[in-house]
Amino acid sequence: MSVIERRIRAYQQPLHSFMVNGGKRAIEIAHRRWGKDEIALAVTCELLHKRVGNVWHCLPEYAQARKALWTSVNAHTGKRRIDEAFPPEIRESTNDQEMFIRFKNGSTWQMIGSDRYDATVGAGVMGITYSEWALANPSAWAYHRPMLEENDGWAMFITTPRGNNHAKSMLDHARNHPETWFSEVSSVLNTGALTKEQLDLSLEEYISLYGKDMGRAQFEQEYMCNFNAAIMGAYWGGEMWDAEQAGRMRPLAIDPSHPVHTVWDLGKAINNPLWCIQVINGMVHVVDFYRPDTDDLEEWCRWLDDQGYHGDDYVPDDVLDPVWGASHTRWDMLKAMKRKPRLVKRIAVADGIHAGREAIKVSLFHKADDERGQRVQLGIEGLKSYRREWDDERKTFLDNPYKDWAEHIGSAWRYLGLAWREAFKRPEPEKPKFVYKANPNGSITSSMTVKEQIDAMIKRKRAQRG
Repeated sequence: MSVIERRIRAYQQPLHSFMVNGGKRAIEIAHRRWGKDEIALAVTCELLHKRVGNVWHCLPEYAQARKALWTSVNAHTGKRRIDEAFPPEIRESTNDQEMFIRFKNGSTWQMIGSDRYDATVGAGVMGITYSEWALANPSAWAYHRPMLEENDGWAMFITTPRGNNHAKSMLDHARNHPETWFSEVSSVLNTGALTKEQLDLSLEEYISLYGKDMGRAQFEQEYMCNFNAAIMGAYWGGEMWDAEQAGRMRPLAIDPSHPVHTVWDLGKAINNPLWCIQVINGMVHVVDFYRPDTDDLEEWCRWLDDQGYHGDDYVPDDVLDPVWGASHTRWDMLKAMKRKPRLVKRIAVADGIHAGREAIKVSLFHKADDERGQRVQLGIEGLKSYRREWDDERKTFLDNPYKDWAEHIGSAWRYLGLAWREAFKRPEPEKPKFVYKANPNGSITSSMTVKEQIDAMIKRKRAQRG
């Protein structure tokens, strides 16, 4: 019997049963008003009383956690949802400031944000619910997963679709591993949770907000769990969809005869993504993507050197700002590290968005199961998720990008849109010609030394391995 008597809706039973009976990984793609957080909290309450441990409920952003769940009130009962999930009689203490609850049995529960996932260093966690996973930073899972594996912990991912992004990729992975994963897509047609009148009213509201085409697309996404609609307000959703459908996301070997250039959006650690590209025959080959874990610029440069990426480094003009507490700039540091920085001119964000859009149209993206492919995939998800900010009061999109985990990835791509043509114009180094020459005395000489031949062979083999 559950610690707290609850009414579990019939369509929620499969997820509930899987988790409370020992399941470790689950993803639920469900329509709006399915009760995703409600059932996740019910599962959490049972599990943290079966086993003492620390549990987190992760929203896309820490700032939204308080409004979305901590202070949210159930309109049907007039009670805070958090109090319905965890009644005061089972708690030892509640910290409203940190959105933290300690239970009488010693377990704890806390709300966190995927935008601050690295603030959870060293925490021994036994379970995590990722709410609205399609809008969350996918790096949070990569960061938290080792913690859960060490503690034999569990993870639930609950969301409505937000385009064909990392949530869809995780669903596909789960479907391919039914021995360890629970996966389910619950559209309103599956659950019958809403009447036809309620659905008609919702569709009417969406159309009034976003127009006929966008409104219907959003309705299909929210209630029919359609992954094909681009993320609302996405700058480049259509272009990324076209690239995928046209087969421009595929395995790409690194061509040793062309340099690998990098394009940066300078910031700190996870806010400093680098696109690694080759420009070949008028096409942009996205061969790698790097988002550092530290604030050490020298470490970033060493990583690039270790990969053999020695082309030009295209950076925004804030690279010329002095480093805090020092007299030198990051431009000076790049030069000292034997890198080749080149400034990207400052233009309006709208012009950068257009340049980025045009760059996607001529880009190939490395997509494979190797480490490079996994890194590039994070960049791809960022491009799909890069979107305009929505003003809920005025019911309109603003001109500026929404500040979430994808913003800096999109900003770096804007710079790429401005830089790649310059890289294309720059002369590529001539390939060493390997020919034999017959001399008058009957001897034969080569245009390359033995060492040069060996070096060329090593480069070819490395490129073939990707």
